[in-house]
Amino acid sequence: MFVVIFRAQALALDAEYSTMAAQMRELALTRFGCLDFTAATEGEQEIAVSYWPDEASIRAWKQHSDHLVAQQLGRERWYAAYSVEIAEIKRRYSHPAT
Repeated sequence: MFVVIFRAQALALDAEYSTMAAQMRELALTRFGCLDFTAATEGEQEIAVSYWPDEASIRAWKQHSDHLVAQQLGRERWYAAYSVEIAEIKRRYSHPAT
């Protein structure tokens, strides 16, 4: 399993941003095999954490035409800066155990 950690410094998150973010989350979950997708914003800082079965699914989602539009709008309108980290999860545990 892999995790994608998206961190951003927001410029202005408007109604169009909220709609686009919801669409991107839904796209990831329903069409590209994303296992879980959680995002939070505090002030100007945003973080989104998504879990994926493999790197091929992440690459396919990143290159999807709708996601490419969202990325461009993010660079032009919504984010002052962002970073993306992709890591492989070697071990996972929780309480209560699932």
